[in-house]
Amino acid sequence: MDGWKLWQWDVFRSLLAILQWWGFNVTVIIMNKWIFQKLDFKFPLSVSCVHFICSSIGAYMVIKVLKLKPLIVVDPEDLWKRIFPMSFVFCINIVLGNVSLRYIPVSFMQTIKSFTPATTVVLQWLVWRKYFDWRIWASLVPIVGGILLTSMTELSFNMFGFCAALFGCLATSTKTILAESLLHGYKFDSINTVYYMAPFATMILGVPALLLEGNGVMDWFHTHPSLPAALIIFSSGVLAFCLNFSIFYVIHSTTAVTFNVAGNLKVAVAVLISWLIFQNPISGLNAVGCGITLVGCTFYGYIRHMLSQQLTGTPRTPRTPRSPRNRMELLPLVNNDKIDDKV
Repeated sequence: MDGWKLWQWDVFRSLLAILQWWGFNVTVIIMNKWIFQKLDFKFPLSVSCVHFICSSIGAYMVIKVLKLKPLIVVDPEDLWKRIFPMSFVFCINIVLGNVSLRYIPVSFMQTIKSFTPATTVVLQWLVWRKYFDWRIWASLVPIVGGILLTSMTELSFNMFGFCAALFGCLATSTKTILAESLLHGYKFDSINTVYYMAPFATMILGVPALLLEGNGVMDWFHTHPSLPAALIIFSSGVLAFCLNFSIFYVIHSTTAVTFNVAGNLKVAVAVLISWLIFQNPISGLNAVGCGITLVGCTFYGYIRHMLSQQLTGTPRTPRTPRSPRNRMELLPLVNNDKIDDKV
C-alpha cells in the first residue's frame, strides 16, 4: 500500500512539474507575441534585454539571497575563456527567437524550432566528423519533411522571420556542441546557467539594443504612456526567469522519455493556444506538417533513448577507419532547445 501511495505521489509530482513548465513556457511565448503584435512594441532586442536583466536579478536572488540553489563556482579565468563565448551564442539564440516571433506566427516559429535535432546532428557530423546509427538519420526524415510541408503551406510566411528562426536552430545546436567542450567539468543546472550567462548576455546586447532601438523605444513610450503596457513587458521578463526555475523542477521530476514527449506536446499546446488568441490563418496541410514534425521529434527522442540504453555497458570493438571514436558517438548530443530558449 505504501508503494502504491509512493507511485501515486511520483505521478502527481511529475504531472504538476510538467503542467507548471507548460504554463510558464506557453505564457512567455504568448506574452512576447502579444507585446510585438498587440502592443505594437516591435523591438525584439529590447525585449531580450529586459529578459536578460530580469533573469540576472532572479538568479542572483535564488542563489545568493534565498540560497535555494548552491552556486557552482567557476574559475575566474574560465569566465572569459569558456563562459563568455557560451554567453555570446546564448544571447544570439534568444535574440533570434524573439526576432522570429516578431515577424511570424507562434505556430510557424515553434514548428521551425523543432528542426533543431536535425541541425545538431548535421553540425556534429560536419564539424566533429561524428558518425551516427542509421536509425538516428532515419528519425530525422519526418522532421525535415514536416518542416518543408509547413514552410511551403504557411499562409503568414515572412522570409526574414523564417531565416531568424532557422538561424536560431543553428545557434541552439552550436550552443549544445560548444557546451560539450567549453563547459566540460562544470555540471550547470538551468539556474546556474542563467546566473553566469544572463549578465554577459546583457553586456553583449545592451549597446546594440540602445543604438538600434533606443530612439524607437522612447518614441513608443511617448505614444503609449499607459502603465499596464510597460508592466506587461516587465512581467514577460519575470516569467521568463520563472520558466528557467520551472525547468530545474521538471528535469528532476520526470524521466528522459517523459520529458521528451512532454516537450513536444508543449509545442502543440503553444500552437493551439496561440491560434485561439491571435487567430492566425492555418491551412489543413500546414497543420499536417506541424503534426508530422512533432511526431518526428518524439520518434527521434525515442530512438536516441533506445540507443543510449542499448549502448550502456556494450563492450568496445576494434576501431575501423569509418567507425566512431567511441560507442557513444552513435548518439547525438542532447539538445536543450526545449528548456532554455525563453530566458
